[in-house]
Amino acid sequence: MTPKIALVTGATQGLGLALVEGLAARLSTEDIVYLTGRDAGRVAEAVEAMPAGGAEVRGEVLDVAEPGAAGRLAAKLAERHGGVDVVLGNAVMRVGPDDDPRTIVRAYAEVNNFGTTRLLRAFAPLLRDGGRFLVVASSFGTLNHLAPALHGRFDGLSSLDEVDKQVAAWRDAVEDGSARAGDWPGFVNIPSKIGQVAAVRTLAAQRRDDDLARGILLAAVCPGMMNTPTSALWWDVSDAPSPAQAADAVLDLVVRPVDPAQYGELVRHGAVLPWR
Repeated sequence: MTPKIALVTGATQGLGLALVEGLAARLSTEDIVYLTGRDAGRVAEAVEAMPAGGAEVRGEVLDVAEPGAAGRLAAKLAERHGGVDVVLGNAVMRVGPDDDPRTIVRAYAEVNNFGTTRLLRAFAPLLRDGGRFLVVASSFGTLNHLAPALHGRFDGLSSLDEVDKQVAAWRDAVEDGSARAGDWPGFVNIPSKIGQVAAVRTLAAQRRDDDLARGILLAAVCPGMMNTPTSALWWDVSDAPSPAQAADAVLDLVVRPVDPAQYGELVRHGAVLPWR
């Protein structure tokens, strides 16, 4: 059998690191999991610390905020392996309550949103039969967290370019201070996550019939609240699951048969969260 090839972004800490470890444990010794991050030293350290057994874990540098990086890595893996079987998009820029949205939103959107659409463009065409492409988002990524007047910005978009255009318009409004007057929520995580889910939904609408015929799942996934230092800045997460525990529900989507009801949707612990 052809070895399975998996890729996890934002994988040097937290959920991403847990996804790599859990994925390697669930795959065979013939398979390969690429652990990626933007810092070569941290990538090497994370690979070195992986427990023995299961799939081989290899490190690759990938900064999704760099416009050509995802495409270059996709070309490298296509040449090396002919395709990929699992892509878990987890790269994220974290923000705290004391961060001024106007000063961080450009970098934030570059990683979380444009990084997501770059990953989708680069790696979705490489998915082999039975493949999985999951974008880690959150339950904030549904339209009910947005003012009704803004729903049309992200609903029923025709292309990933259009998703990027709407994200850029929101980013610019935050940057110039007009966002609040335009009904945008003050918490930048909400429009950003909605943009991520919109990107998945937009690409899924174009690929659905062919993907389902080939046993491919493309979806956004909410891992739920986790006990991490970043989450602790915002909420009491003392009783929340660890990243390793939260990773299990995400990895279940990788190894279980495709449920067509989950295709193109935002999934939390196996249940589809309504978009509208």
